[in-house]
Amino acid sequence: RLELRAARWIAQFAVEHTLTDGMKAVDCTMGNGHDTLFMASLVGPHGHVDAFDVQKEAVASTQALLEREGMTERVSLHLAGHERIQEFVKDPVNMIVFNLGWLPGGDKSRTAMWKPPRRAVAAGLELLVPMGVMSVCVYPGHAEGEKERQGLAAYFSSLPPRRFNVLRHTFINAIDAPECFLIQRQLP
Repeated sequence: RLELRAARWIAQFAVEHTLTDGMKAVDCTMGNGHDTLFMASLVGPHGHVDAFDVQKEAVASTQALLEREGMTERVSLHLAGHERIQEFVKDPVNMIVFNLGWLPGGDKSRTAMWKPPRRAVAAGLELLVPMGVMSVCVYPGHAEGEKERQGLAAYFSSLPPRRFNVLRHTFINAIDAPECFLIQRQLP
């Protein structure tokens, strides 16, 4: 039975249907580490995940989760902003995930600002392998989230369709509902 589901579900669906053993992925907003752990389980023992966050509590939480699940060898954690992705990730990747907004369960006054994600998204698109996928979830229920949503929509609309396919998933009858953008790099 079909059930229409929210932005996070479609992002997770994309991750699950993109990553397999031996692939490389990036979690640009590790939060509490659940996406990082999920990607680490999918890339298997031969793959690798790089994860970024600027909050020490996010890195500590993710580290503890990975240790409990025996996945630390598959992941490199970076206490750094995702706009620095190209400093740490040198090889092409199959999947990049952004969950913009705030740390789940954390201080909601500490939100992502629009300019760093814009730089990180642009840099990340250049790291994607052909047919690689980027997922960007945005939460427009606060001022910066609305700026991110508008900025991302404009930026993604400007991408050349011969290089990228862009899907925008949103509920049009819900105010301030989270949105997910899925971007796939095209074959050369």
